[in-house]
Amino acid sequence: QEVLRELPPKSESIVRCALYEEQQALYRSALADARNQLRHAFAERGFGGSHITVLAVLTRLRQLCCDPALCREDYAGGSAKLDSCMELLHEAAAGGHKVLLFSQFTSMLERLETRIAAEGLRSCTLRGSTPKEQRAALVESFNQDDTDVFLISLKAGGTGLNLTGADIVIHYDPWWNLSAQEQATDRAHRIGQKNSVQVYKLIAKDTIEEKILRLQESKKELADAVIRQGGSLFSLSPEQLAELLA
Repeated sequence: QEVLRELPPKSESIVRCALYEEQQALYRSALADARNQLRHAFAERGFGGSHITVLAVLTRLRQLCCDPALCREDYAGGSAKLDSCMELLHEAAAGGHKVLLFSQFTSMLERLETRIAAEGLRSCTLRGSTPKEQRAALVESFNQDDTDVFLISLKAGGTGLNLTGADIVIHYDPWWNLSAQEQATDRAHRIGQKNSVQVYKLIAKDTIEEKILRLQESKKELADAVIRQGGSLFSLSPEQLAELLA
């Protein structure tokens, strides 16, 4: 911003979502199960040999925060975060704003896509599998038409997109790599943007997501915790992992 002084202001807000009762019960059960799985994994393979188990249990906890239906096919309850997100989307549409909505989980984007359509809003979706030519066409259309929401996966939308047609950015789930999250925000907050940009970070209250947020804030970037670019696999210290599962 010191160099690009013509950029409009950007503000960020944390939206904390209290889990619904059924969702909270599933989360607490999964948290207890995660501790047991890791205890056995560390006893058998040690901390250094348990990365796959660590990734699996943390991913499950994060999915339960997003929407339990991501990992429980029989789940018929609601998702506090999904409902909060839809409220933001309706407010944005009513105010004439366009939204970029990011998630690391393509399965979550599919659920959002279905819910958005059911509630009368218009969306388009960019995934890692979207062909290059189609990506360009989607971007151009979104910047010019009346589509309300552009849904984007982590792998597809971190860099190289100019989406200044939107002036609201929603991060549905916190990313391990804060710099990648900021790069995603910059798809809207970049040269060509004429409006102030509002960024919302949706965080499930009293869960691993709040702890990821605190970890981000204390380190500003989790570069030393990421051993494969994009956060698909990472290594946390025993102390950091204990904090996440406390």
